[in-house]
Amino acid sequence: MSSAVNLMILTEGATESKFVREILAPYLAHRHIIAWATLLSKPGQKGGDVKFARAINDIGNHLKQRSDVYVTTFVDYYGLNKDWPGFEAAKRSKEPAQISEALNEATKEAVFKQFGELNPAERFVPFVAVHEYEALLFSSPDILAMELKVKESDILKIMNECGEPEKINDSVHTAPSKRIISLCPKYASMKTITGITIAKAIGVEKMREKCPVFNRWLTRLEKL
Repeated sequence: MSSAVNLMILTEGATESKFVREILAPYLAHRHIIAWATLLSKPGQKGGDVKFARAINDIGNHLKQRSDVYVTTFVDYYGLNKDWPGFEAAKRSKEPAQISEALNEATKEAVFKQFGELNPAERFVPFVAVHEYEALLFSSPDILAMELKVKESDILKIMNECGEPEKINDSVHTAPSKRIISLCPKYASMKTITGITIAKAIGVEKMREKCPVFNRWLTRLEKL
């Protein structure tokens, strides 16, 4: 690649933004991608209930600012509002790949419909994490258990039940973050610190190996 790609990553919350800045941006820099993180505008909110009506405005604003900037999203399926394109189709699916495809294709179509003149077909790469950012932390049960100071057998029990990190489901009791909190209650108040520490210990390559949907997103970014 002769020159670097400029990439704006629109994130749902502080933990995702920190993950991008401290872990993903350095990783992508080695692939000639200069990545920045910015929070989706959510006046009066603190994560969750991510409305597409707000997200599409932010997506459009970043597409408009510079014609040489690519834009992607990094939001949780668990926190999406039902106004998100493809939401109902995703709810009918059980496999992470099907959920991701339903959301990402519908999102790209909606952005193209509103901002077609800004070349979103080439410059916009939608990504919704299935089901939640914390799913990535289950990529390495031994590291997750060690950092949380819990029994590895408790982590392995979850993995045996679900099969792979991105298949950990999204109810209010069994979403990835809820499962972590049930094992380590203090994670609820320290997720931005503890979650990033765990992610650094695991590394992006291990996450890509264990999380196919996450891996496909990064593969798409690498092709920019």
